[in-house]
Parts: sequence; C-alpha cells; structure tokens
Amino acid sequence: MRSEGLKTEVLEPLQWRLQQELLPVLEKEGCLSDEMVMERIEESVLSERHRYLSAEEKEYLIQRIFNGLRKLDVLQELLEEPEITEIMINGPGQIFVEKEGKLLATGLHFSSRQRLEDVIQQLVSRMNRIVNEASPIVDVRMEDGSRMNVVLPPIALNGPVVTIRRFPSAPLTMERLIRLGSITEEAAELLQLLVEARYNIFISGGTGSGKTTFLNALSQYIPSDERVITIEDSAELQIQNVPNLVRLEARNANLEGRNQITIRELVRSALRQRPDRIIIGEVRDAAVIEMLNAMNTGHDGSLSTGHANNSLDMLHRMETLVLTGMDIPLAAVRAQIASAIDIVVQLGRVRDKSRKVLEIQEVIGVCQGEIVLRPLYLYHERQSGGKGELIYTGKALEHRDKLIRRGRLSLCRKWIGGAGDEEGGQGKEIAEDRICKGSG
Repeated sequence: MRSEGLKTEVLEPLQWRLQQELLPVLEKEGCLSDEMVMERIEESVLSERHRYLSAEEKEYLIQRIFNGLRKLDVLQELLEEPEITEIMINGPGQIFVEKEGKLLATGLHFSSRQRLEDVIQQLVSRMNRIVNEASPIVDVRMEDGSRMNVVLPPIALNGPVVTIRRFPSAPLTMERLIRLGSITEEAAELLQLLVEARYNIFISGGTGSGKTTFLNALSQYIPSDERVITIEDSAELQIQNVPNLVRLEARNANLEGRNQITIRELVRSALRQRPDRIIIGEVRDAAVIEMLNAMNTGHDGSLSTGHANNSLDMLHRMETLVLTGMDIPLAAVRAQIASAIDIVVQLGRVRDKSRKVLEIQEVIGVCQGEIVLRPLYLYHERQSGGKGELIYTGKALEHRDKLIRRGRLSLCRKWIGGAGDEEGGQGKEIAEDRICKGSG
C-alpha cells in the first residue's frame, strides 16, 4: 500500500482538517469537475504552510483528500491495488486485506462510522440495491466483477462490516497453478483427460481455498465446440475459451419479497437450452437436486463447487441439502449422488497459508448403503516443516467408460494399471460386491 513508509500519523490529521476546510469552498463554487476539484486540493496542499512535507507525502495527501471528497475515501486506495485479493472492513477503525495469501492490517481507517456508511451507500446504490437497518445484509457484484458483502448494525455489533472478494482480470491458468505448486503436472494431466472425457467433477473446499479459481482453470480444458451454461449466485466465473457460452445469475427478492430467481429455477431453465455442460458456481441449498438431475440425465462433463472439509464430508453435505428439498429415502439419495458425480477434488490451505489440491478422489459407487470413494491423489505435508507434495496413490480408475467413448483411454494408461482393457470398468452400473472389493 502506498501509505507504507509515510508518516501517516502526521498526514491523517492534516488530511481531515484540509477536507473540512475545502468542503464549504467546493460547495460554494457549485458543480465542479474532478479536474477542478483536484486543482483546488493541490493549491491547498502546496501552499506555504505545508512546505515541510516531502514531494511524496504531498502527492499522497492530495490523492487521499481527493478520494475522501470525490471517491471512496480510504477504500479507494485499496481497490486500486491489484495485488490485494480481499478487503475486510470491521467497522470504521479496522481494515484488513489479503495480499499474496496473507492477512495484513492496513493501518487505515475511516474518519467516522457515518463516513463509512456513506461509502457503503455509495457502493450499493451503484448496483441499484438497498441496505439499511430494516434490511441490514446485502450481497452485490461490483462493476469490476468483485463480490461485496455488507452487514450493518444492529446485526454487526462493531459497526458496519464490508467484505470485498476481488478476482484477477485474467483468470489463473492450470499452468500457472502448477508453477505456484497448487497442483502437480501429473495430476493436472489426469484432470485434463477427465474433463475432456466429460466426467462430472465436483470441487470442494473451505472459504477462500480457491474453488472458483480452480474451476476457472479446469474450464480451459472444455472443448471450444461445446455449448456451456454457467449458473451462479453472483457471477464470478471467467470462462475464456468457449464461444457458445451462456451466463445466468440468480436474483434476490425485492423489498416486497417478490421477483426472486433462484439457482433451482435457473438450472431447470438451462436444461431447456440444449447445454452440453452445465457449470454451477456453488451449491449451498436444495439446488443440488437439480444439479444431480442434470448430471444424471445426459449432461456429462458438468462442474460445480461446494463448501466442506474433505471429499466425504462434501458428499454427506449434499445428502443433507437434498433431504431439505425432498422427502425421499437416504439410500436413494446416496445412489443418486454416487451415480451423478465421478470425481471430487478437495482444495485447502496448508501451514504456509498457500492453497493446494489436497485430494482427488473417484466416486466408485455405493457399498452396504455408504458412498465409496477411491483416493487417486493425496497431499502429504512433511512433518519436518518442508513443502508437502500431492502424491499418486497407485490406485487405478475404476470407471473408464467415458474415457473409452471419447477415445481417451490410451492416454490414461498410467492411471488404469493392468485393468486398462476396453472390456473393464463399464460405468457405475456394476455389482455392489465388486464396488466393495474395489474400494480398497
């Protein structure tokens, strides 16, 4: 941040005083352009009484005053710094950011709670949304694609809370993730073959584990001649190489509680639009029912994400979400999930706070009423404190029918062991005892 190394304890009181002096002057002069306002600020800062400031401090002070008068105050500086991936405002006096995967205190603050609330209203009104004490929580997508969540008092006890999740202008590629050490080249090669062969892949992980980033990277393997429909609560996905792309975004209810468009409704609509693949940004409610139906009715190659601590927990969470929307036997739910999802990729943060692929597991079926997973890759963190590694378990892919149909089997020999003949692994419609034996 630009304030690093500057005498902010000297500059901030000066900034607040100059802003208060300039406000009546600017109001008296009427409607001024940004250029004219900047001129007035420069005249004030460069006046004789402030000559003890260095050139860098004067430049910084001028920009801070301009941001306070015409833009988003101290938030503007953070929004203009591309390396910042998340901004967290916990009331007017505490502002934190995530930068290069680490949480940092900025040392910045708003002059008052009222000033922070003014900035919030300025941001929310740009998106034609409303947030107030009667409706104190709002989620909005900002003009640059960033996702903003606002919680106001009395719900937020320490003042207005703002969280802004920012996304890079160009999504990270799988090659970049390999260079960063998030995944190995070998594991990425397997995932490429599975995406091309239209396996249904679910990406699981905690908040901030990189699920959307990884989904964007996986999507680069989707053939460019397919029709893809993306469905999201707040549009975040950046699918780059698919010309025939339809993007759908859910809509919250208005103040009267009407005109809501849910993920479930969008999935139903998408099924009538002849998609080759459906990508659901995140499932967090009974919309999982429509996702599973889509995966089980010929829309192979679909992708989605969800929150969970590990792959098995994600499948159990899906069971719960399905049961909140349908009253059907648990055994039927598990059979539906096992039939729909082929691969679960688990993401997470390790000790050094970097994001890693922790598990790649194949869903091979149901054994004695339980969904069975076969680990293909597992992340091993070294006890000595050195860097961990994503290691192939040596277990072969059980289901190879999609690889066979898309002509990818010969490219997948290292992951099918001695069971690579085209007669084996014909889908998930195989005897339960074989699934139980194959789960080891």
